[in-house]
Formats: sequence, C-alpha cells, structure tokens
Amino acid sequence: MPTASNGSVSCYYETDGEGETVVFLGDVGYGAWQWGWQHAGLTGPFETLVTDLRGAGRSDAPPGPYAVDDFVADVQAVLDDHGERTVHVVGAGLGGMVALELARISTRPASLGLLGTAPGGADLTLDPLFGSPADPDELESSLAAALSRDFLDAHPDEVARIVDWRAAEDATREAWDAQAAAVEAFDITDRLYEVDCPALVLHGRDDAVWPLEYGRRLAENLPRGEFVELDGGHLIGIERSREVNDRLFGFFESA
Repeated sequence: MPTASNGSVSCYYETDGEGETVVFLGDVGYGAWQWGWQHAGLTGPFETLVTDLRGAGRSDAPPGPYAVDDFVADVQAVLDDHGERTVHVVGAGLGGMVALELARISTRPASLGLLGTAPGGADLTLDPLFGSPADPDELESSLAAALSRDFLDAHPDEVARIVDWRAAEDATREAWDAQAAAVEAFDITDRLYEVDCPALVLHGRDDAVWPLEYGRRLAENLPRGEFVELDGGHLIGIERSREVNDRLFGFFESA
C-alpha cells in the first residue's frame, strides 16, 4: 500500500474505487478502521481514500505535541502523492478540524462532511475516549464514551471486532496525547467565514465528548453549512452508518 512523505514523516493511505475522490480523516487516537462503514457505502460511486493520521495506524508517530497544521501538511502530501487536486473531505472529531483548516487555507476541498467535530477544542475533555491498544478491557470500556449504550448492548459482536481493530491500529498513550494537544490548541471560531465550500455537519445528539451544541454552532457559522442531528453517540458514522452514508452520498453528488 502507498505512503506519502511529509518531510521525515511517512503517512499511510489506501484507495479503492473510481470516480470523484472522497478523503477520510479520523478522530483522536483511532486508526483507519473507523471508516470501514463509510468505505463499504461510498466506494464504487466514488473513489475512497483512507489515511491514518500521524500517530495512529500505519503512519509514523514522531514525538509530539502535534498541531492541526501538521495534519493538514500530511494530507496535502498524501493528495500530492496520489495526484488529486480537488476532493471531497470527510472528517470526524480531530479529522473534522483538519478538514476545516484544509478548506480554509486551500481550494482543494469541493465539499466537507463533518462528523462530531467543532471549530475549537479548548473546552473539550477527550480522555474518556482513550484506550490502551495493549489492554482489551480498557479498549472496550472506553467505547462507552464513543458509542451509545443502546448500540453497545445491541451489537456485542460488532463491539468485539472494534476492540480487535483498535488493538491493531490505535495510538499509544504518547501518540494519543500528541494528537489531543492539536485539538486543544485549535480554534478557528472567528475565521469560519473563510471556509466557503459546502459543508454538511452531522452530529449525534447523545455525543458525550463533543457536545451536540458545538456541531450546531459550527454549521450556523459556516457560510454554506448544513446541520443534521442524528440519534447516537460520538461515532455516528458507525451507529447510523446507513443514514450517514446516504446523506454524504447525496451531498457530494450535489456539491
């Protein structure tokens, strides 16, 4: 599978399908496993490009702390390596911040799909989301902050698979802290007017870590923002995958 280099940092990515490219940027600490539900739903009508943010999965984990600007430069390197100029971008949590900043400073994003994110992270408490990849019990218990109780109770087999994927791909504590520092330091609340591409903001009403109101205010302050509130917790792309995929598909088709 291909890698792109941003200076000394190697960034893993993989692509599938044909058509307009949709890039997926993940949340703090999670590997690319988190996009399996969207990959299955959007590949074919679109080319999907999934990358591990620095610190997680198969990308390098240099010493931190990181900044959102670091991730934006990594994504630019991936897109240059792949040869794509204009893309649709889907970002969750930290990845949503990266998507916003990429759209603010460049014309590469044709549109944005923003899941459970915010324009600033200083007031967030992300620690409940962390689980050590070496501790399966901790990985499972930390899902209580990411997924609703209804989902966890109704899908034990899915939860077990997620724990296995997290053990293989998620960030260590050191790398997780480096990623979380980027969230805490990021704030473009007063510069959202500079993000002028269409943006669909999807947020779980029971998100325990990235509050629903953050997503609502984000959409209201984006020049071309649209807000959709869905049942579920933080990882809404997993809990409501069919509806999320349908909404992303329609949004990208019309962008």
